Amino acid sequence: MAKANLYSGAGEAKGTVELPAALFEQPVHKQALYEAVRNYLANQRQGTHDTKTRAEVVATSAKMFRQKGTGRARMGSVASPSRVGGGIAFGPHPRDYSYTLPQKIKRLALKSALSDRANSDRVNVIEDLEMDKPQTRAMAKIFGAMPLEGRHTLLVLPPQGDVMYRSARNLRGVRVLRSNELNAYTILWADNLVFTEKALSGAMEVFGS
Repeated sequence: MAKANLYSGAGEAKGTVELPAALFEQPVHKQALYEAVRNYLANQRQGTHDTKTRAEVVATSAKMFRQKGTGRARMGSVASPSRVGGGIAFGPHPRDYSYTLPQKIKRLALKSALSDRANSDRVNVIEDLEMDKPQTRAMAKIFGAMPLEGRHTLLVLPPQGDVMYRSARNLRGVRVLRSNELNAYTILWADNLVFTEKALSGAMEVFGS
C-alpha cells in the first residue's frame, strides 16, 4: 500500500496516511506520459508566429536592372526570397497547434505520474487548513517547516479552497492546482506533491475510476 507523510496545519509531522491504490499504485506507462506532456505543451503554444511572403514585403515592383548587357543573372523583383530583405519562402504562419488527446491516455498518464511520485516518496498530505483571509506568510511558514526536497512543489487544493489558493499562489517554486485540474505535466514538473485531505478525496472521486 502506498503511503504519504501526514502533516498538521503547522507543518509538523503526524505520521503517515494510506494513498488510494487506484491513483498511486499503478504501473508507470512512459509512452502515455510522453504523449500527455507533448499534448500539454502543444496546447500551450499561441501559434502567433508569422513571416512575410514575397507578396507581403513592401518593395517596388520595378525591374531592378535591364535584362541584358550587365553580365548579371536576371532578377525581376526586390522581394524575391533569394535576396536579402525579400520574402521568406515556406516560412511559418499563424496556426493552431492544439489537439485532443484521448481521455483514456490522459487518465493513464495522470495515474502513471502520481504513481511515480508515490514510488519516490514525494507525496505529502497536509491537514485541511481554515483561513479567514489570504496569508502568504503563513503558507510560507508551513512549507518551510515541512522537509520538502527540490525546488518545485505542487499544492493540490479542493475546488472550494479560494483563500488557500490566494495564500500560496505567490510562493516561489510553488504551483497551486484544484484537485479536478490535475494533469501529468504539472505533476512531473513538481519535485513534491502536497495534497490537503479534502483534495486527496476529491482527486479520487474525479480520477479514481
